[in-house]
Amino acid sequence: MPKSPNQKLKLFYILKILKEYTDEEHALSTGELIERLAQYDIRAERKSIYSDIEALCSLGYDIISGRQKNLRGYYLASREFELAELKFLVDATQSSKFITKSKSHALIRKLEQFASRYEAGQLQRQVYVSDRVKMSNENIFINVDCIHRAIQSNRQISFVYFDWTPGKEKKPRRDGKPYVVSPWMLAFAEENYYLLAYDESAAMMKYYRVDRMTDLSPIGEARCGRELMEHFDLGVFSKKTFGMFAGREEMVTLLFENRLASVAMDRFGSDIEMRIRDEAHFSVRVPVFVSSQFFGWAAGLSGGVQIASPQEVKDEYEAYLAELLDKSRSSQIHVQKGL
Repeated sequence: MPKSPNQKLKLFYILKILKEYTDEEHALSTGELIERLAQYDIRAERKSIYSDIEALCSLGYDIISGRQKNLRGYYLASREFELAELKFLVDATQSSKFITKSKSHALIRKLEQFASRYEAGQLQRQVYVSDRVKMSNENIFINVDCIHRAIQSNRQISFVYFDWTPGKEKKPRRDGKPYVVSPWMLAFAEENYYLLAYDESAAMMKYYRVDRMTDLSPIGEARCGRELMEHFDLGVFSKKTFGMFAGREEMVTLLFENRLASVAMDRFGSDIEMRIRDEAHFSVRVPVFVSSQFFGWAAGLSGGVQIASPQEVKDEYEAYLAELLDKSRSSQIHVQKGL
């Protein structure tokens, strides 16, 4: 009987079967391996299976005989990812706002290939679709790849930047005139991908949401802003920035209630100096970019943090709160009038 064309791929199929059907709680006997190989039109004898397993072990695969455990047969003991690691990656994929639902499902399906069928079932039970906010821009991965290629080739990029309208339509900024910037870094913050790029016309570094870019492509000009990037520290910058909105930088003293010590350390880092003010309060002095996002963060702590100095920033914060109150009262008037 002539040999099957798949016979030369016997080692590959044995490994494939072990990856798919075995783990620390499931093993396959020599006979079961022979039966599964037959499904791929591959003939095997018991002695050849023993030598094949030895060959795979010599190549570095951690295949254990069930005779060493309470199992009968062979199983693949080590994989590229542990089950706990795969569960973590599934959680991260499912909860990431910038990954669309369809892309989340596609990525999770790929992650399942690193587990046995039985472990993949655990990953599927872990996946659920709730009301998590998800982006609808399927081009984000294409955009990220294009930006990486532009950075590697030291080229500027061009793109149209847009906002969403209440009618869920894309409204290009600047009437659709393309932005031309020098890309330097991609950062993941506030559950979104941001591009840090140098804007030559404004002579400064700026952030752009990657999921709000369309018509993105590299252009021929070399990047600018290298001098600024050499002294740029993303970690320090992120501590000063709220909602990735920059403003003027100020050294601000904040007065916290003691219950918010963890909040202060999460926001500004565990190395900040926290000075005890009284039995109920402590203060920190930190650099921040003064913006409406910074004021909104402070207001969101329900009076648990106050801006102590400088007076100019404190006055701006009070004006911000007063404007919010005026707008709230104005909206109530409109509702009462049926506007």
